[in-house]
Amino acid sequence: MPRYIRNTVILAKVESPVGTDATPIGSADAVLVSDLTINPLNAQNVDRSLVREFFGASEQLVGPATVRCSFTVELAGSGTAATAPQWGDLLLACAMAESALTTPNRVEYLPISTALKSVSIYWFDDGVRHKLLGAMGNVRIEARVGDRPKLVFDFVGVDGGVAAATPSGVSYTAWRTPVAMTDTNVVDVTIGSTYSAGAISGGTVYASTGLDIDLGNSVQFVPTLNYENVDITDRAVTGSVQLDLTAANEVTFMSNVKANTLQSLALTIGTAAGNKIILHLPSVQMINPTKTEINGRRMLSYQLRVLPSAGNDEVRIVTQ
Repeated sequence: MPRYIRNTVILAKVESPVGTDATPIGSADAVLVSDLTINPLNAQNVDRSLVREFFGASEQLVGPATVRCSFTVELAGSGTAATAPQWGDLLLACAMAESALTTPNRVEYLPISTALKSVSIYWFDDGVRHKLLGAMGNVRIEARVGDRPKLVFDFVGVDGGVAAATPSGVSYTAWRTPVAMTDTNVVDVTIGSTYSAGAISGGTVYASTGLDIDLGNSVQFVPTLNYENVDITDRAVTGSVQLDLTAANEVTFMSNVKANTLQSLALTIGTAAGNKIILHLPSVQMINPTKTEINGRRMLSYQLRVLPSAGNDEVRIVTQ
């Protein structure tokens, strides 16, 4: 009997404490995904390397193992400004913290370096359930013109076993539809702006093809004879942007690159309450300028080193 990739369901729920199966359920914890992959047993196998009176390999012993998976979710609000979006739990497992704030109502996500959280992920692959326990990961934000804004997650979890099972009561009603990345839906890349209480002010808006951000988490599997767990041990946020600049702008930006100038960068996606996303990077170094083109038009591309300003503030994601 054939099995189909489309018949996949992913559930995820924050654990308490870390590493304890949170038992996600279909009605509350289903993740609406695309572009999914899974490595169901990423084992550190032990080669016996036996020497005998003939050529030939020896079997390997299955050592400590993890399960690795990746998938994409759409970057959209919850529909209500003060309510966390469904992808919030996934961000918490990427060394970020969630705060519900008022005046105006909004939910903000900022990086953290202590008190990290994890998720239990149940991956149902058309009749087979894989468990990732104590899962932590990295996330990339892709917000490019002509596409949908996306969060691309890569998770590593301790192998929680495999079983023949199917999910029940799966619901995606809490997931909202994102806006398309078009000029009518976006306030383009703004450089030199400030963020305060749910609003971007000041700065200069430049025409761009969008923004990519990689949180750059160092996700490590730590096996011992007493426990096995996954941890995030460092972070180095990077990104990229492609801008449509005037000749004078290009000269100024080159001077900034050579002077190691740090400046803020922001992008606002969506205009409707409940489905508006602000991305704010307070301290960005633009490096490695490259001349590119789109349909014969001159563009300038820059890699971004996204630095902490006061600490644990390299990237702010706001939903309102």
